[in-house]
Amino acid sequence: MTVLPEAPGYPDAYFVEDTAVVTPRVAVITNPGAPSRRGEVDTIEPVLAKHRPAFRIKPPATVDGGDVLMVENRFFIGISERTNLAGARALGRLLQDHGHTWTPVPVSSGLHLKSSVNYLGQGRLLLTRAMADRVEFADFPKIILDPGEEYAANTLWINGGLLIPKRFPRMRAKLGKLGLPLIALDVSEIRKMDGGLTCLSLRF
Repeated sequence: MTVLPEAPGYPDAYFVEDTAVVTPRVAVITNPGAPSRRGEVDTIEPVLAKHRPAFRIKPPATVDGGDVLMVENRFFIGISERTNLAGARALGRLLQDHGHTWTPVPVSSGLHLKSSVNYLGQGRLLLTRAMADRVEFADFPKIILDPGEEYAANTLWINGGLLIPKRFPRMRAKLGKLGLPLIALDVSEIRKMDGGLTCLSLRF
């Protein structure tokens, strides 16, 4: 694990996931949709370049890592307030060049795509009801969240277990049937800034 030094000039740098998309083959340094965050990528690129070939998304294209969902070798790229169509296409081309496939997905609610859908491993997706009928996800087994528990869509599958936000009992009951270890974490402070569990790290 690598912990980067504080970046006082960039208070949103805590949400490090938005600065890059890292696959087993390549690291793509993003151009975040919020202008106030664009300087963050300068601290991320040299760290990731030690581990992967690194490429940059260049303006006017914008991409936030929170809009990018990796499902094995397939990527879903949300078109949102933070990731524009030019950004999705630029990222998609880079992913294709390195053997991945990609699909654009309009984001109708929430800050990012992963505010509403995340991967649980073994081909399964966790989604809000608003995303459950999207044609882009038609081929996947789904666990659909109940009304009022939409925030819990931001769950992190890592090392064979699931990190889940506390205080969502119906979601926890559904995920408990998967037989995976569940670790519930208090993310109430992170939530105040529209953040979630996936936002806080780059995993590769």
